[in-house]
Formats: sequence, C-alpha cells, structure tokens
Amino acid sequence: MKRRWVIAAGMVPLAVALGVAATRRRPRIALSPDETGDSALAARVKVHLATSTDVRDRMSISVIDGDDTRIASFGATADTEYEVGSVTKTMTASLLQEMIERDEVSPDARLGDFLDLGDSAAASVTLEDLATHHSGLPRLPDTWRMYVDSLRFELLAKDPYRDTLERLVMDARATKLGPQAFEYSNFGYALLGQALAASKGSDYSALLQERIFAPLGMSSSFAANRVSDLAPGAPTGFTESGRRSDPWVLGAYAPGGSVRSTLTDLTAYVRAQLDGTAPGVSATEPRIDVDSDRIGYAWFTTPDGITWHNGTTGGFSSWIGFDRANGRGAVVLSNTASDVDGLGFALVRGDSTEHS
Repeated sequence: MKRRWVIAAGMVPLAVALGVAATRRRPRIALSPDETGDSALAARVKVHLATSTDVRDRMSISVIDGDDTRIASFGATADTEYEVGSVTKTMTASLLQEMIERDEVSPDARLGDFLDLGDSAAASVTLEDLATHHSGLPRLPDTWRMYVDSLRFELLAKDPYRDTLERLVMDARATKLGPQAFEYSNFGYALLGQALAASKGSDYSALLQERIFAPLGMSSSFAANRVSDLAPGAPTGFTESGRRSDPWVLGAYAPGGSVRSTLTDLTAYVRAQLDGTAPGVSATEPRIDVDSDRIGYAWFTTPDGITWHNGTTGGFSSWIGFDRANGRGAVVLSNTASDVDGLGFALVRGDSTEHS
C-alpha cells in the first residue's frame, strides 16, 4: 500500500467543506532547467518525471551505490535547504533508540513519566507504542482549533501548526485513546519528541543537534523553531496546486516534521543508516507488520528489503531510503508538495519499479 506521510494530513479541509476555495488560475510550475551534478542521474530523473503532470520546481537527488555517491540537482545545489517534513520522525526515532542504548529511557516508559498528563489515558502510553504508531492516539487531536488552523492552510497556505507545548499537553490530557492498532500519528510523534526532551531538561531542537546531527556532521540540519531560523535564500515551497506556501516550523509539533536539511546532510544520514554507524541505528529494525510493510521506530521496510520514510509539508516533499542487502540508498528532495516516492523507490531498486 502506497502511503504519503503528510504532516498536514488528517485535518478536515474546511475550505472545501464550506464551499470556499481559491480558484484563481496559477501559472504552471515546471522542473527547473538549471541542472548540476551527474548528468546521467539527471537524465534518469527527467525520464521518470516525463509523463507526470505534477507541479515541480527545484529538486535535489542523491544515489548511494556501495562506496559511490552520485548527486544531481535542478535549480538547486547539494547545500540548498529544504523542509523534510515527516522524515523528521526518523530522527526522533533515532533519538529514542540512542537514549535507550544509554539507559536514559526505557521503551516501556510511560508518557506520563515525562509530561504532566495527570491520570489521563495518554499518560499510560509507552514510548515504544508512540515510536511504532501503536499508541491509540489519533493522527491529530480533534479540536476546533486544529480545524481553524487547517482552514488557514487551505485558504492561505499558512503553517497550520502553532501549538505551544502547554497546549499540546492539554490536548493529550483530553484525548481518548483508540485501539492500539497501527494509526500514523503526528500527535504521537510530537509527544514522543517532547517527552524525550523533557527527560533531559532540554528542548527538542537542542537535543537533536547534540545527539544526532553533530555526531554525523550534519552541520546544515536543524529543527526550526521560528521562521527567522531559515537560511537566507532558502527556496519557497509550493503546494500541489502551485500556490506559494509559507514556511512550516510546527511549534510543539516540531518532533513530527520541522527539520530543515540539505542533500549533503541527508545523504550522510542515509549512508550512516546503511553502514550501521548512525546514532540509534537500531530504530530502523522492523518490529511490527503494517499491511505489506513492517515498521520499526518510524522507519518502514518493504517486503523486498527497502527501509524508507517520506515527508510532505505545505510546500515541500522528501523521501529517503536504503537497501542494506544491496548497499544502495537514495535521497529525493523537492520544494513542491508533489509526491516523490516513486522516484525514490526506483532509484534504490535500480529500475523503474514503483512502490505500490
């Protein structure tokens, strides 16, 4: 089953429900003709995208094959900054696994051990249940505030995530748990990352920098806290319809999707997963069946052995994945919200097959 882990997904599109929609015609946005890097890889990407009508603009792509790494970019460089959306969850998962290995937290520790959840149902959820999306928490809390913020995105392409940590905790206290079956939860990952930070008396961004980015030399990667954190000249994102999207920093939901990174950094991140040197690399190990895939801590693994995750914000999409058996990996980054999953899977497999 093909999945797009959209950090915005699950919110009611009130603009449509209320019969309100932006109908102004927008100019067609096409893939930038400004190519750099490996010409053969660039040509392959263009062939893959040739029949697509999706909105494209800038893209950065890398393919790892054993000791070899090839990169190509369109209207960008290997150091262009992108929103990576839910790929952030793999980093939160790595942080959890790294802290487990240090005996700083237990996978069976309860969320209420770290956040002020009182006697609420959410207090009893374990960190491992959050990491594998089996907590019983919904994708997002069912609140009018979340619906209103969704409307801001639908109509104005604004960041719909503005909650403070205090509000996040209040929503968790008020939320009833569903069955402990798989349900992809941005809410759950926000709480997981905030709990890990609280356990160290730190904030999520600083802890991620210390434990994951610094050891891997990912000097251009960070969990954004405010729009002013963005690099000068960072590309504008575009929605699937071609509308400009405001940058997303996600407030207290940062552990579910606020990281901004580059092709250089994410290629190093994927290579470290491939060779086993990444902090918390055991987060990638499959633990539970989810449809045809298996899930570890955040990471999904296909029946043919590709371990992967994707991400989509209002104006960006991303995909990272690798196949340890064949020593291959890939990173695909785009400044539009159009799907890049098929390209990512094809690059890791070394053929034109798409994940379905």
